[in-house]
Amino acid sequence: MSTIAQGNHFTQRAWVVRGQLLFWYRDLISCLQSTFATVLRHAGQDPLEVLGAHWEFRFTPGKVHAEEFDYPCRFSGDLGRSLAPYHPVSSRWHRPAEAEAPLAGLIAAAQRQQLTIAAVDNFHLPFRPAFHDVHAAHLVVVYGVDEHRGLIYVCDSMPPQFRGPIPIADFLNAWGSTNQRTEQDEVFSGTGIDRRWLSVELGEAFPEFDAAFLRRALAADRQLWGMRAPQHGGPECDDWTGAPGLWQFLDTLLECSRGGDGAVLAQAYPFGWGPQAQASLHGELLRRWGSQHRAPVVAEAGARVEAVAHAWTGLRMTAAHGRHTPTAVVADLERHARILRNCYEAAVETLYEAEVTL
Repeated sequence: MSTIAQGNHFTQRAWVVRGQLLFWYRDLISCLQSTFATVLRHAGQDPLEVLGAHWEFRFTPGKVHAEEFDYPCRFSGDLGRSLAPYHPVSSRWHRPAEAEAPLAGLIAAAQRQQLTIAAVDNFHLPFRPAFHDVHAAHLVVVYGVDEHRGLIYVCDSMPPQFRGPIPIADFLNAWGSTNQRTEQDEVFSGTGIDRRWLSVELGEAFPEFDAAFLRRALAADRQLWGMRAPQHGGPECDDWTGAPGLWQFLDTLLECSRGGDGAVLAQAYPFGWGPQAQASLHGELLRRWGSQHRAPVVAEAGARVEAVAHAWTGLRMTAAHGRHTPTAVVADLERHARILRNCYEAAVETLYEAEVTL
């Protein structure tokens, strides 16, 4: 916090969260995981242990949004708890009330020394490659506001990475953007930003990451992958979960491709980033733990889960490029869906073996 002199009076108009903000990035994650990772690192937690402990499949039919950070929440409205259900992490979306100054909530959080996460449009951010070129929904960490100098402090771990102040005017444009749909990025444009921001609450009792914790996490994996899913999808149906939910998602995607329904194919790219990132982090965590503790079965399980993450790339890219000509990519989608399903089956089987060895 800084104090600005004005004549014989002093007014506090700059607040910056203390402590070093560190970048945290992996090739297959999105801004959703990277922003929560920054918050976790600032609190002294290992993001991989927290965000990589949980692995499941969950798809909500009819509720895929054109945002990089779209994620089907296991706990409705709580991204933090859904990303890290085994840890004391929770989050809540906010929008400024019409009667209050737009930055009031972010300033109040900085005054309490709390980081926040804001939704923005890359088109208006001067440090993003898409500046004044492409509209796309994105997330950044906000760690300070200096009203006196007209600056807001943001941290973005996604390449090319940025940490520092930008003009409040640019931030307000990005934060309040309609994020108009453009041909340059049809996948992540078209959904209004609406000055949304996340407050993140971290409890004090983070569990120790040891063999006992890992065994419990793998047992939870096994339970989640055995959950039943609805047999028929629709806009109002429940989430599709576990292995049955994944098979249903893939079958539906292929049926729509054969039938020429490009709208469903367009959803595969934004939706698929969530399960891809989750598999990437879960696999890396298992592989790291297995290597550190000379547990080859656990390390092998991690490698198999990481293979799942990479298998998502072919399916997501093929669906995205084929959304305008869905019947032309049927054969390629069938091949990528088969690869993804085989990778999941191999990974889940190996997880059971890893659990027994712990």
